[in-house]
Amino acid sequence: MLKHIKSFRQFVDDLDAVDDIQHIDAEVDWNLEIGAIIRRSYDLRAPAPLFTNITGYRSSGFRVLGAPGSLSGSGHRFARLALAVGLPADSTGQQIVQALADARSRPGIPPVQIAAADAPCKQNIMTGEDIDLLAFPTPFLHGNDGGRYIQTYGMNIVRTPDRSWTNWSINRMMIAGKDTLACLIPAPQHLGIIRSQWTAIGEPMPIALAIGVEPGLPLVGGMPLPEGADESHYLGALFGEGIEVVPAETVDLPVPATAEIVIEGHISIDKTVMEGPFNEFPGYNATDASPKQLFTVSAITYRDSAILPAVTAGPPVEEDHTIIGTTSAAEILHLLRQAELPVTSAWYNFEAALHWLSVAVRQDWHETTGLGSHDLVQRIAEVIFAGKPGVNAPKILVVEDDIDITDLDQVVWAFATRSHPDVDRGEFHFPTSPSDQLAVYLSPEEQHTFRAGKVIYNCLLADLFPDGRRPVKGSFENGWPREIQQKVLTSWRDYGYATSNDVMEKVR
Repeated sequence: MLKHIKSFRQFVDDLDAVDDIQHIDAEVDWNLEIGAIIRRSYDLRAPAPLFTNITGYRSSGFRVLGAPGSLSGSGHRFARLALAVGLPADSTGQQIVQALADARSRPGIPPVQIAAADAPCKQNIMTGEDIDLLAFPTPFLHGNDGGRYIQTYGMNIVRTPDRSWTNWSINRMMIAGKDTLACLIPAPQHLGIIRSQWTAIGEPMPIALAIGVEPGLPLVGGMPLPEGADESHYLGALFGEGIEVVPAETVDLPVPATAEIVIEGHISIDKTVMEGPFNEFPGYNATDASPKQLFTVSAITYRDSAILPAVTAGPPVEEDHTIIGTTSAAEILHLLRQAELPVTSAWYNFEAALHWLSVAVRQDWHETTGLGSHDLVQRIAEVIFAGKPGVNAPKILVVEDDIDITDLDQVVWAFATRSHPDVDRGEFHFPTSPSDQLAVYLSPEEQHTFRAGKVIYNCLLADLFPDGRRPVKGSFENGWPREIQQKVLTSWRDYGYATSNDVMEKVR
């Protein structure tokens, strides 16, 4: 049974219990200093920084948590992701993907509405002239940003005019004034699709931005679920119970009852405001600002001593890579299973900034399917490139599952030694498919149309060698008798080395 962490505060406490929170009580400035500390914490795989003494906000009690979903160096690399989906902190990347993929085959469970009086998110309410987005310690994250981004890890909650579809997603939002936000809403994304329905009937779109939500929500908010799917229902299926929600104050939308901050309002039909630049997940400094949709705030509710999560996007590894990569891999695994392909796992290698997906297939795939590698690759492509899940998969490696695709060292080795450089054997190119628009190598037309070419690298061996003659990794676990392996492991400290948990784990 997965453990359902029902509030952001409980998530912080659970991370603290596994030594993955760094309490920073020294005064730090919201203007650039917090962003730089978060960025440095990514580079060092340091515990998530919790800022408690922020310049200009000390008396408010407000706090900021940086890097809420990144990798950890505490000994549990995926602790923040694992706890968010209810798994133990020491879970592997593949276990996290499996849990998410398994939940996709179960019926959704809708949220449970509780009384407003019982909802922590209603402890404080701002309306009318009292609304002030600058009351919160929103960091100015990057030195070249166009403003202060309050939405880097929250949930945008919207609903179609006919109420048939409620969508929960993450898209960046910059403070434009004390009661206005500038919003990035790409037209092909679900948020943009729903907005177009409101625009078609001539009405501004109601929206609620929930910040500091229970940790599972940002993960599913970044997951490429199909159009019409309600992310909160999927999260209910994951945990076996509905999340707790409460009605918003001024818009007809449900909001998470334990959210730290909820910002309510409407997206204008035609008004815009300048937004950006803002560094994004490909990892390069952004330089351009442009007009974006205007969000006019009608209410803000928040908890006492609210905690604001913040992501300093940029080069790997940060939350864009971990959240989108993990959940997209899970959705792709689910779809490949549905297609009855011999796939055992999928993984976006975080270090490739969502530009590189690895897919592992059973080592007996050739015997059990009768397919050659070209045919298998074609079938995999038909599934992945059909729609939204493959948007962030411009380059795909297909390998047998003797490779741990969450281990970049193994993936690079397999790619270098198993993929033939001939384009007819090692590379399979596909014409324009749905694509993200942020890759720096894209042409202006590709960026505008959200379509670009894709490639799959064939790193499969099974159809090249008869069974029993296939190359076997000359690794520690394959190259020595089990008793020698165990002796070396148990004697490791006697040899003068520190104990290596990594080596132990690989042998298991």
